[in-house]
Amino acid sequence: MVDVALNGAGVSQAVNIVLALTLVALVPGMMVVMTSFTRIVIVLSMLRHAMGMQETPPNVVLIMLAAFLTLLSMGSTFEKLDQQVVTPLYEQHLPASAALKQGGAIMKEYMIGRTREQDMNFVLGIAGKEMPDSAEAISLLHVVPAFLLSELRLAFQIGFVIFLPFLLVDIIVSSVLMAMGMMMVPPVSIALPIKILMFVLIDGWTLVARAVLSDSM
Repeated sequence: MVDVALNGAGVSQAVNIVLALTLVALVPGMMVVMTSFTRIVIVLSMLRHAMGMQETPPNVVLIMLAAFLTLLSMGSTFEKLDQQVVTPLYEQHLPASAALKQGGAIMKEYMIGRTREQDMNFVLGIAGKEMPDSAEAISLLHVVPAFLLSELRLAFQIGFVIFLPFLLVDIIVSSVLMAMGMMMVPPVSIALPIKILMFVLIDGWTLVARAVLSDSM
């Protein structure tokens, strides 16, 4: 009987370890699809393209900046995850299966609060489901795509606003060069320094960071 009990405890511990490792493996994917990271990194990438710089700042810089802005914007959510999931799981006060369930509930609460009702209705309609009376009753499988649709829409809205002033600079520079008969001069060689100067003078990085954070906090 003692051997059976010990074997049962060993199997249970092994299962918990496997579940914990699975949770760790899923963290990078969850970081992308269940947080504001997607929106932030898209906005930063669109900013780089709007300025006409394809490789500056480098991808690794944009990704790390987006990651830290995500941590900053979701501080309360990550703190709740640490207190209710990570710490109890590390101290073996919470089984891995319960940790997954609790962590999913916390992230679902965050995502539902930032998902448009139209997007949620669209996803539920595709799945052949009706909107439940309680938001907690919505499956995580339906919340994630609806949340992503809302985040993508918001990212492109911000990106459009970012593109406008840089597009105006391109148009003005091209018009001036044509009026001066300097059609052989590439407009980008003149427009790029003007864009950089304008961006620095208006403290552009702070404005962009404030824009992406104000929609998350």
